[in-house]
Amino acid sequence: MPSTSASTADTPGASTAPGTLVGREPRVPAERLVAELVPPPRFDAVRFSTYVPDPARPGQAEAVRALAAFAAGIGGGATAVGGRRPWWRRAPKEPAGPRGVYLDGGFGVGKTHLLASLWHATQAAPERKGFCTFVELTNLVGALGFQQTIRTLGGHRLLCIDEFELDDPGDTVLVSTLLGKLVDSGVALAATSNTLPGKLGEGRFASADFLREIQGLAARFRPLRIDGDDYRHRGLPAAPAPLTDEAVTRAARTAPGATLDAFPDLLGHLARVHPSRYGALTDGVRTVCLTGVRPVPDEATALRLVVLADRLYDREIPVLASGVPFDRLFGDDMLAGGYRKKYFRAISRLTALARDARGGVDERDTPGGSSPGGGSGGAPPPPD
Repeated sequence: MPSTSASTADTPGASTAPGTLVGREPRVPAERLVAELVPPPRFDAVRFSTYVPDPARPGQAEAVRALAAFAAGIGGGATAVGGRRPWWRRAPKEPAGPRGVYLDGGFGVGKTHLLASLWHATQAAPERKGFCTFVELTNLVGALGFQQTIRTLGGHRLLCIDEFELDDPGDTVLVSTLLGKLVDSGVALAATSNTLPGKLGEGRFASADFLREIQGLAARFRPLRIDGDDYRHRGLPAAPAPLTDEAVTRAARTAPGATLDAFPDLLGHLARVHPSRYGALTDGVRTVCLTGVRPVPDEATALRLVVLADRLYDREIPVLASGVPFDRLFGDDMLAGGYRKKYFRAISRLTALARDARGGVDERDTPGGSSPGGGSGGAPPPPD
């Protein structure tokens, strides 16, 4: 895989001092964008068998069965273990139907887990099936051009698109046109999506918006509703209280592969790096340490932080931070606005990464000596 350039002095482990994210200027060649159309590291090992459906939410188990049948229709599907059919293959004959599936549900119900499981279950060589976010797909079109993207992906058996963005009409039309060409080439599609900005907070999911916005492709998709609660907060403690600046700095200097950045500096750097490079920005990083976390000042900055949170979560990179708790990153006006679901997802994921980082931290390193898990109000409320 092509390497990504970064300052040698800022490569984790290159010296006793921690590296920084702001010192990195990644350059990502188009070949790497294509090679990385696979599930992120966090989802390398997921399978339908590792998805644990909530008995109180029968739609979850039904979605697994439907997706397993969809994979079998493409040419994949899980094999029996010990001669016995696993529970998700107990469905009757594979249903004939649309060549696309859309997973409809709130954040934290396992949509990405199921999408990645579909990718793994489809019996095709990795280079003949793709997995990406909507942003990564638009970046690929920008890097290769529309026609070359069609030629590159047209031979695929399956394309999975996570977090299909419905809030940019131009990009939605571009990708819908692209997907129409790919479907005509025989590519099967699977997607999850974000809700349209004007439809958030209405107590319903996004399938109607998704099917309307993709217009001519709507008939190609079968919506699968996955109801449930955010698994990242099922029975887990509240968001960890922030550390002191001194504790974060000390951890950054002793943890292998750690970076250390002042939060305002990092936000400024994100404005200078294209979001398609945020994954490369974290190459080789094992822990992200941030000092002076504070509420983000504006919507553009907030949306860039959401993308970074997604890349950190995908790569399972723990985050240690001082300043305000992560559930205070976004102001009330943002949490009530059009990108509400994105912000709650970022809070949820950063909180999970903060918990991952806190195993060896002394509670005396939190301001005032408060115990980890103090937070400012615990897990965020559900978005719908």
